[in-house]
Amino acid sequence: MLKGNLRYVIVVLIAVATIINYIDRGALGFLWPEISEDLGLTKADYAIILNVFTFAYAFGQTLFGKIFDWIGVRLGFVLSIVVWSGATMLHAVAGGLMSFAVFRAILGVSEAGNWPGATKANAEWFPINERALAQGIFNSGAAIGGIVSAPIIGLLFVFLGSWQATFIAIGALGFLWLIPWLIVYKSGPDAHPWISEEERQFILTGQRNADVDDVADYAPNSKEILSRKESWGVIMASFFLDPIWWLFVGWLPLYLNETYGFGVEEIAIYAWIPYVGAMLGAWFGGLLASNRIKSGWSVNRTRKSVIALGGVIMLISLLATTQASAPLYAVLLMAAILFGFQTAVGNIQTLPSDFYSGKSVGSLAGFAGTAAKLAVVGLNFLIPIITVNSYAPAFIVGAGLAIMTVLSVLIFCPDIKPLKPKRA
Repeated sequence: MLKGNLRYVIVVLIAVATIINYIDRGALGFLWPEISEDLGLTKADYAIILNVFTFAYAFGQTLFGKIFDWIGVRLGFVLSIVVWSGATMLHAVAGGLMSFAVFRAILGVSEAGNWPGATKANAEWFPINERALAQGIFNSGAAIGGIVSAPIIGLLFVFLGSWQATFIAIGALGFLWLIPWLIVYKSGPDAHPWISEEERQFILTGQRNADVDDVADYAPNSKEILSRKESWGVIMASFFLDPIWWLFVGWLPLYLNETYGFGVEEIAIYAWIPYVGAMLGAWFGGLLASNRIKSGWSVNRTRKSVIALGGVIMLISLLATTQASAPLYAVLLMAAILFGFQTAVGNIQTLPSDFYSGKSVGSLAGFAGTAAKLAVVGLNFLIPIITVNSYAPAFIVGAGLAIMTVLSVLIFCPDIKPLKPKRA
């Protein structure tokens, strides 16, 4: 079963970890009505806890980017998921704002490791022409997590009877995931005992950029990474793009409630639809990039074309959403927005491995992730101010962010190929 496909088994495992990641982070919001009633907490308390998580998540991106570069993919994922699963379980003993904030901060720091870890694993296990597809498979885990979180958490709550037991149950999912991970992921492709020689050579030889007949073997330190304009292209593209995703992750239920007067049951009926678009976009962006490179397009042309296509889809759909008059029309447009988002983001997330060797990929992915989450914090403060009368201004801001995302790549990444030290 694994012969010739071990790399895909590994990326599917990471996608499953991402689904668990989204279930764990989403539980607080779904269980909040019960928690707030039991503990006397308010909507303002929820906003504080949300931003504590986001700040910690931003810091965790850089921290775990370094950790993955230091200790490798296998142990990096073990550390990340053990800590975030333990933090999820600790929510069961929280008794107020302070304890929830502390446990949420631990969760945010550790959950952040999933993204630089996936980017690094992608760089090690996939040839250039399959990296966007692998990133799409991984990113689809976030979309699937958004689809399945509500029913899984709801069923567990009904079956177990309390929000405390529900937190313990979903926290246990991460520890169960460790079993297949430790069995399957023994090392990188160069030394893994299960990999066929054919697949090993396919991966290792495919990591050479055929356009320039070169391989990404430059592994700079953090200071050098931040001195390159290409790195800032990745960082700025992530900074502008990520708030579009979180506009819906954080604010979609409130949009449906305030715009259409939906209650909890109606929100549950509609809120999963945009994530289907995200899932399809993750696969589409990866398959399209893989197809174009295999057909002879350069890596530079492929990445920029697919990212620009995703930006155009987001731009048109975000502007159209400002005129949505019916809830079904609105969530279908949001599905198109997240389709475009995932089309672009998978190719943006492969850029660190296009520029640098695996020893620096996690660090750049971490810097980009931190910048992205700091942008989300800014969005969380901005949305209540600009959506007093309607959410149209928020969608207009999103349209502007889509434009800036594409420009960041086009301007700061003039030629997407392996970089060399400046002194050379």
